Amino acid sequence: MIKSFKHKGLAELFEKGSSRKIRPDLHLKRPPVHPGEILREDVLKHLGLSVSEASKRLGISRQQLHRVLACTHPITTEMALRIGKFAGNGPGLWLRMQQAYDLWHVEHRMSDELSKIKSIS
Repeated sequence: MIKSFKHKGLAELFEKGSSRKIRPDLHLKRPPVHPGEILREDVLKHLGLSVSEASKRLGISRQQLHRVLACTHPITTEMALRIGKFAGNGPGLWLRMQQAYDLWHVEHRMSDELSKIKSIS
């Protein structure tokens, strides 16, 4: 069992799926952490697993896992199922973290374009 986390509020999010201890206003200031970084720093490092050993346990190639851990590739639905089973916390958490990461980056990239769209309300 993981006993400590690098990112504040992550313990409750990881164990219970609750984000109430994560300040909601932070998403406006800083990008969310890529779930690959969380997997690398808070799960694999704590367990003392190498990329090779973790990839074997997940049933994927070492290169696939390395790309996720290097934050160059997203957590796909299939990858979330594998990681969720491995970590024992299900795929939903990993998909929500990836969605938050993707949304923040696209929203900031499109901010000028989005500011030109008038809301109907």
